[in-house]
Amino acid sequence: MNFRTQQAANKRKTIGLLVGMGVLVWLVVFAAMTYFGTSTAGIVPIAVGIAVISVWGSYYGADKLVITMTGAKLIQESDNPKLFNLIHEVTIASGLPIPKVAIVVDSAPNAFATGRNPEHALIAFTTGILDAMDRDQLQGVIAHELAHVANRDTLVSAVAATTAGAIAILSDMLTRMMWFGGGRDRDRNGGNPIALVFSLLILILAPLAAMLLRSAISRKRESLADATAVAFTRNPAGLRSALEVLAADSTVVHQKSTSVAHIWIESPLDGKSVSKLFSTHPPIAERIAVLKAMESLN
Repeated sequence: MNFRTQQAANKRKTIGLLVGMGVLVWLVVFAAMTYFGTSTAGIVPIAVGIAVISVWGSYYGADKLVITMTGAKLIQESDNPKLFNLIHEVTIASGLPIPKVAIVVDSAPNAFATGRNPEHALIAFTTGILDAMDRDQLQGVIAHELAHVANRDTLVSAVAATTAGAIAILSDMLTRMMWFGGGRDRDRNGGNPIALVFSLLILILAPLAAMLLRSAISRKRESLADATAVAFTRNPAGLRSALEVLAADSTVVHQKSTSVAHIWIESPLDGKSVSKLFSTHPPIAERIAVLKAMESLN
């Protein structure tokens, strides 16, 4: 498929996954009401409020938070004119404003983008990626990172994280209430064992399902960024070649927290004991195969 078809497909899948998150919230609330009755209604806004404050607080300070967690240092155009020339080329093609640029001193080739909107965007590169890649490859990487900015991936990730966080908090609260208030609640429910087991299973499994959905959303946004990058450069070979460099390199970027692993163009957790279901990136071989298919259509 070409990049337009790929973009449309991944946008539809992201919307479907976000709808799935909404359905999961409804199931948790339904299970709670089935078990406790309407007395639990007040817990829902508490859980949502805690999740919103924690996630959206980090969303608005995303660039500063990520700089701290990755050790990135902001640079000016005079520090690396060639890099900025490439960035200017891609911003002209994409219609985006010039982002802030940072460097991470690390021999592993990698890059990331962050920021709550195009006006507050930041893209960062490791010293390893600047050394390892040629002009076309680096242009593909820049286009991929700016595609994250254009597609508002930080916003989508914040929505997914907020919903998953609310589900986890709500499920934990209600499960504790089940264990510690069990007798009265079972009497109130008429002692229906099927309803009790069904409600308990939903509350136990809902956080796991939310994590799976959040990871799937992240994978679709990575695929969408690849397709959007091709739309910017009209050169799938550049990004494809860049991903091949990343696939061939076995070094892993150092980071202070695994909570930012999902923002890198190649996840530092790839190859570790992380199930594909919980991976935030599609397998790099699959991404390369899709880009090769796009090349054959040019």
